[in-house]
Amino acid sequence: MSSGKQRGFSSAAGLIQYYDMEETQAVKIHPWIIIGVGFALAVLVEVLNWRLPS
Repeated sequence: MSSGKQRGFSSAAGLIQYYDMEETQAVKIHPWIIIGVGFALAVLVEVLNWRLPS
């Protein structure tokens, strides 16, 4: 056992500060756009699978 004080996770404060900062130059995408693109991609894959069976 060490004779010094027990310290917690030392980099936790740095991570918390990092994630608390808000990015102002990032591209903002609405969540419904992501859902719509995923749905459209799934439909496209199914249509192509139906039209071009392997």
